[in-house]
Amino acid sequence: MDILSVIGAILGLVALLGGSMLKGAGLSGLWSPAAFVIVILGTCASILLQTPMHTFSRAIRIVGWVFFPPPQDPHALIARMVDWSTTSRKQGLLALEPLVDQESDPFLRRGLQMVVDGVEPDTMRQMLEIEAQAQHHRDTSAAKVFEGMGIYAPTLGIIGAVLGLMAVMKNLTDPSKLGHGIAAAFTATIYGIASANLLFLPMASKLKGVVHRQQVEREMLIEGLIAIAEGENPRNIESRLNGFLH
Repeated sequence: MDILSVIGAILGLVALLGGSMLKGAGLSGLWSPAAFVIVILGTCASILLQTPMHTFSRAIRIVGWVFFPPPQDPHALIARMVDWSTTSRKQGLLALEPLVDQESDPFLRRGLQMVVDGVEPDTMRQMLEIEAQAQHHRDTSAAKVFEGMGIYAPTLGIIGAVLGLMAVMKNLTDPSKLGHGIAAAFTATIYGIASANLLFLPMASKLKGVVHRQQVEREMLIEGLIAIAEGENPRNIESRLNGFLH
């Protein structure tokens, strides 16, 4: 679990609810079904119009990475590749074949299988880099779905406020309704700005960070597998791959 995301979500909720209470608006002042429909549903509608189905589906699948990012241990991965290199130099590349099916990561499994099959290093690099770049593009596009929601939400909040003020203008002859109507109008603005800056944009940044770390790990993996295929010294491989950690 990403403890910083949990703390951030809690603090954001406390800031919004606590601020409303301290300012005297109360919790009830934040609730507005009309504002919810205009801002939240409107934001969802906008992003659905913008996003292809496969990208939106991927965004839904990776949203959990905000709080539960995929486990990453580059130090352990480097140690494993050094062990693979030592084994291959002593027993040959075919000695790595039993390890292929033990890997849960499809990318790593395919790369290791290429090493066992004796694929030329240049060909292996080209194939793995194409796959890594394609995956990086898919995941980055999925993370930008939430970035788009963070862009649309404040604008829809303004639309909600304008619609609320239009309703207020129709009741100018009844002063008793003016205060409540104006407050309800600005609730939509709060929904838009708060959802963008406390939810959607931070989620997008967090996801893009996870995606970037995965890409760096794939690049490190490609370098390690190529070095194993070329029969480099395990210590040299370890020194080269440690550069990715900085």
